[in-house]
Amino acid sequence: MPTLALALVLAAALLHALWNLAAKRAGGDHRFVLLVALMIGVLWAPVGLWAGWDAVPLWGWQEWGIVLASGLVHLAYFTVLLRGYRASDLTVVYPLARGTGPLLTAVLAVLLLGESIAAHAVAGVLAVTLGVFLVAGGPRMLRALRRGGGLGAEEALAHRRVRLGIGYGFATGVLIAGYTMIDGVAVKLLLISPILVDYFGNVMRIPFALPAALRDRAGTLAAWRAQWRWALVVALLSPAAYVMVLYAVRMAPLSLVAPAREVSMLFAAVLGGRLLGEGDVMLRIAGAACIAGGVAALAI
Repeated sequence: MPTLALALVLAAALLHALWNLAAKRAGGDHRFVLLVALMIGVLWAPVGLWAGWDAVPLWGWQEWGIVLASGLVHLAYFTVLLRGYRASDLTVVYPLARGTGPLLTAVLAVLLLGESIAAHAVAGVLAVTLGVFLVAGGPRMLRALRRGGGLGAEEALAHRRVRLGIGYGFATGVLIAGYTMIDGVAVKLLLISPILVDYFGNVMRIPFALPAALRDRAGTLAAWRAQWRWALVVALLSPAAYVMVLYAVRMAPLSLVAPAREVSMLFAAVLGGRLLGEGDVMLRIAGAACIAGGVAALAI
């Protein structure tokens, strides 16, 4: 992987962990998704205008179609991710989502785009998988899943949170693989600017998210007043992080860039444990170290 591509992935990983922390703190739902999309549409409009002034008038049905598809899958991803954060811990949902998604992407990139993965990269993928298991709670999560009956009220609640976190994490991972493949085709094959893929993908979410928010206008306004600061953080950091990733995809194989993003687990393990008070900090940091080692193997 080129050095510049790796540097972009590492910078994006930190930003990605930070905006996920903000999304977790917000505790938002579809109204939060809409607010973020509206903020992105306004805040990043000058950049979108600069990047698209000459390019967008030349777009055909392929370009508009793939940007629309990207926006819809991103909308589903963001909605499911926020539901997972409301139902479970960030350090369960986030690692499973960020682990399964890129791993699925690597497999799809090999099968559909004809990319190849060397033996050391396969070892890196396995290390990433082990790290995801540890960061997600590993042994504790398995013990909680085995104990289905005879639990007290508090233990039953914790058991349910783990199960919900696993379900939402895997569902989010599938959606991550979906939008990563779509956006990879957009920037690598159709040669659309990464800035335009992200900007128009965000803007196209608005009409699809708007009707649900308008059905309860008072509730939407109340949620926005409570969550606008966290939404602003997400609106500033999320596009910057993803555009970096898409530029890295232009420089390196998608099957390497996607798993390399797992270094964000290192940041999430620390942030989720220290700032959110979620347990098993040392185990999760050990898992993040496995992920970092796997990413190093992918970067060779």
